[in-house]
Amino acid sequence: MARIAGMPGPTAGSAAPVGRARTLAQVYRHFGEVDAARTSPLYERVAVALSESGEALRAIEAAPARKRHPTVILAALHAAAAIDTLLRMTDSVVAIAVRRPTRANETGRCAVLYPAIAEAARRAGANTVGLIDVGCSAGLNLNVDRVGITYSNGESLGDPSSPVQLSSSIVGDRPIPARAMPEVVARVGVDLDPVDVTDADDARWLRACLWPDQPERAARLDAEMALAATAPPLLLRGDAVEIVPDAVARVPADALPVVTTTWALSSFSLESRLRFLHRLDEAAVDQAVAWVSVEGVGVAPTIPTLGDRRASGHSIIGLALFDRSALRAEAIGRCWSQGRFLAWLADS
Repeated sequence: MARIAGMPGPTAGSAAPVGRARTLAQVYRHFGEVDAARTSPLYERVAVALSESGEALRAIEAAPARKRHPTVILAALHAAAAIDTLLRMTDSVVAIAVRRPTRANETGRCAVLYPAIAEAARRAGANTVGLIDVGCSAGLNLNVDRVGITYSNGESLGDPSSPVQLSSSIVGDRPIPARAMPEVVARVGVDLDPVDVTDADDARWLRACLWPDQPERAARLDAEMALAATAPPLLLRGDAVEIVPDAVARVPADALPVVTTTWALSSFSLESRLRFLHRLDEAAVDQAVAWVSVEGVGVAPTIPTLGDRRASGHSIIGLALFDRSALRAEAIGRCWSQGRFLAWLADS
């Protein structure tokens, strides 16, 4: 096997003796098993596979010695493969891109939504709730009561036996309220293009929207989709401003409708956001309606901004209760990184 001229010496933990040049195969195996293993399972697998292929190693030797390092070759391979696939499958790639929007189903949202929904039910005196998620995508947030959530201060909420387990770090010294969410008697998703997790093509697209180098997120998404498939939500397709009244009407009369928006209103114009608020107000003529919002500072109408600046890097957790056209709105917390960090502000 050829040796590489000019290759950096062994790093700490290298299997090769110090002062002895490593073969190309050894360099790629070391890169995969030591360097990439810390950050990139995908590159780990590819680098090890390259180290075991004589044909691949001979192809790499066609590059100048200083350009044979795994970081260079893998980046070039990634780019070349992507370009080659795009050129060979242009029509298919473009058709999918035109037909489908990207989807984000960050599970950290449940860590924020669970205590906020429970707080809404407490304030309304509700024993049961109906969940309505606006901008729901696949409606995974509608299973907020069916996942387990652990917070960095040792608190936990939800189902500890659930196949979906989430975590969130607490910011500040105020604990998350420990109260359980009431029974959920309705789950309704609203989206311009909802995703049905029981449809194989839809499920495949959700997985494709994850970066391929994130096996933990992929495993968690599969667990979430499997959980959702055991009790698929009702998915309503269309403009949320027009559909929300119908969604509220799907909740049994003796349950509290809780409408949730998580980073959904930022795509609405200010006029549409105000109309959305008016629709919630109209729906509360015969029954109380709660709105839990997790939006950027100043995005959710009527929710106080706590003096925070817009585009400050965090979001405001808002709770609004509409009751016979009366409105009570409060900021009950802040969160960062899609719910991975949470500061609770409301009095228990």
